[in-house]
Amino acid sequence: GYAHWKGQVLNSDELHELYEGLKLNKVNRYDYVLTGYTRDTSFLAMVVDIVQELKQQNPNLVYVCDPVMGDKWNGEGSMYVPKDLLPVYRDKVVPVADIITPNQFEAELLTGRKIYTEKDALEVMDMLHAMGPETVVITSSDLQAPLGNDYLIALGSHRKTKADGTRITQRIRVESPKVDAVFVGTGDLFAAMLLAWTHKHPNNLKVACEKTVSAMQHVLQRTIKSAKVQAGEGNKPNSAQLELRMVQSKKDIENPEIIVKATVL
Repeated sequence: GYAHWKGQVLNSDELHELYEGLKLNKVNRYDYVLTGYTRDTSFLAMVVDIVQELKQQNPNLVYVCDPVMGDKWNGEGSMYVPKDLLPVYRDKVVPVADIITPNQFEAELLTGRKIYTEKDALEVMDMLHAMGPETVVITSSDLQAPLGNDYLIALGSHRKTKADGTRITQRIRVESPKVDAVFVGTGDLFAAMLLAWTHKHPNNLKVACEKTVSAMQHVLQRTIKSAKVQAGEGNKPNSAQLELRMVQSKKDIENPEIIVKATVL
């Protein structure tokens, strides 16, 4: 959201070195791994190697991948990472992920299929399941919401295999009120909270998504309210004023009042 930034980007060698340190100290046993924005193919490939090794240490490890590649503006999608990341996500990362949280554009990129209707979206989620992940959440879409144009649709699908080998899939739709501002970091917050709430409700995607999206709404409403006060009457808030009010929303993040309900499809 800002015009300038400084500092270094971690490369794959540095990531490997950090991981070796964890291994030498025998603290490389994790329950969850969460990855988001990455710009480098070798870094992403290293993440896959590390996740696979961690899964050998702990077969119950859950890898949550937010495949951050791009988004749609005014209906037109564009990538904001190098294009050569797509095949790495599609062929290497998604197959080892347990939960993925693409937006509509990223889901279309990963499957090579456009989404025009909710039926398309469900089929795309099935294609993504077939690539590996048990849980797929399309975090935002430009589909027409049943509640009207002021709402944004998210869709979720959880597929699990029962002991007798049969598969059951739970699918849900969540409609949340649109907030008239551009925020930075909402996808990261969504993925992190989905990880937390699926941990608390491992077999109930409906409740996990309701808590995640409700908490998001609390954070966004608090942020926009505070930004408008800071900007003053009639002025448009700037990036600094639209920083997500995370600390101020601690209680809502830990225990959100459910203000957005999910529909089971």
